[in-house]
Amino acid sequence: MKLVVCALADVDSVARLHRPAGVVSLLNPDQTAAPIPGDPPRLVLRFNDIDAPRDGLVAPDADTIARLLTFAEGAPSDARLLMHCWMGISRSPAAAFIVACARDPSRPEALIAAALRQVAPSVTPNPLLVRLADEQLGRSGRMNAAILSIGRGSDAAVGAPFEFET
Repeated sequence: MKLVVCALADVDSVARLHRPAGVVSLLNPDQTAAPIPGDPPRLVLRFNDIDAPRDGLVAPDADTIARLLTFAEGAPSDARLLMHCWMGISRSPAAAFIVACARDPSRPEALIAAALRQVAPSVTPNPLLVRLADEQLGRSGRMNAAILSIGRGSDAAVGAPFEFET
């Protein structure tokens, strides 16, 4: 499976270029989901980009991860999935990392994180999403450690679109 990751502002052009079999939109609770050319199947997950639950904000939870994994599992292995969030730096890269880990449980998490860093120097995957997925997938902290090992991404106002193989 090929994962294509971008910011909300790039969704239209990236979707036209890659013609995804499905789209995962990770948005703030009040954001409008942009139309997707071709109207592929879509999962919209709404929560704030936070690293821990906070009063007044919506945090992702175990159901968020379960819905992401179920949607990705339903896609053919040769499909392209488009994943986007507001800036393409935190939530959607975390979702791509999570799906990659789930699709190949024998591949070390550190190698998946290193591959992510190689194709996307500016990403800093959302740590709360990764922690929740680590628990749900029974990875004993390895997903968390892998993301910590790649550190914070380079400074960027908006992440550049990238492709990530699972």
